[in-house]
Amino acid sequence: MSVAAGAPPAVHEVRARIRRRRALAFGGGIVALVLLSLVALSVGEYPIGPLELVRTLSGGGDRLESYVVWQVRAPRLAMGLLVGGCLGVAGALLQALLRNPLASPDLLGISGGSGAAAVFGLLILGVGGPALALLAFAGGAVVAGFLLLAGRHRADGGYRLVLAGIGIAFLCSSVTGYLMVRAQVELAQNALVWLTGSLATTPWWQVGVVTLIAVLATPAVVVCARWLPLHQMGTATAVSLGVHPRTVRVLTVLTAVLLTAVTCAFVGPISFIALCAPAIARPLAGNGAVAIGTSGAVGAALLVASDLVAQYALPGFSLPVGVITGALGSVFLLWLLTTSKGRQL
Repeated sequence: MSVAAGAPPAVHEVRARIRRRRALAFGGGIVALVLLSLVALSVGEYPIGPLELVRTLSGGGDRLESYVVWQVRAPRLAMGLLVGGCLGVAGALLQALLRNPLASPDLLGISGGSGAAAVFGLLILGVGGPALALLAFAGGAVVAGFLLLAGRHRADGGYRLVLAGIGIAFLCSSVTGYLMVRAQVELAQNALVWLTGSLATTPWWQVGVVTLIAVLATPAVVVCARWLPLHQMGTATAVSLGVHPRTVRVLTVLTAVLLTAVTCAFVGPISFIALCAPAIARPLAGNGAVAIGTSGAVGAALLVASDLVAQYALPGFSLPVGVITGALGSVFLLWLLTTSKGRQL
């Protein structure tokens, strides 16, 4: 009787400890974002000190400081936070759905489909802005449809999706290469910079569009965050709790496609953020955690930090941020494959 009476407090204590750990992980990510944001707004060819930065952010400061902060650095920083957060959330959704640490929009071909469609719009149709975003979403949605068909069998769906995604990614890369070869040199050069992934020359209206899409996708992300832990318990358990696996699969994939496509349309297919962020966030939040919010914070921090390295690592020369994320992500992928989880893939 004493053991039974002591069980509920123990369970309650464990749950409280888990909640505290996840809150600390998410809070740590937010603190890192704040610090990185202050650095991103301060450093550059025209450095701004802490007091001047606070004065400028509060509405003071001279005209030059206000222009540098609000028109040059703040839009780039805001887009980096949004894009990194969206990619981190998209990667967390796909990895939780497939229970595979290699599942990400990059390796599944979703980014490749969005990129190929966007390059077609840029080089062949000559479109931009919202039309380009729609084309990118359409390309990602087409790839997602093939992936859903390839992984319709529950027993091997995760691995079928990864293998099918790798094949589709190569196909999309071939299509993109063909379009680049056929295009004029000037257009191909612009498209190449876009394909690498860059946050440079970001206007505020693009930040507004990505913000709007992220806000509209938030309810679906919240629903997926509630359903995915039940989905991971197995089909029979999920159905008994009122969650239908097919609905979870479709909603999760479409949400990941939306978040990936809108970022791809404006900054290009930035690689490996969606792969790395969830893999870093899950151990911080605790074993078994979906860690969608923490993945978003980690993804935003990774992209902003990578953009700072891209801008200032080489004096007098700025790199596209995709160069840095690709280099870091490839090292991270090799490390992941050497761990115990990676060797089981």
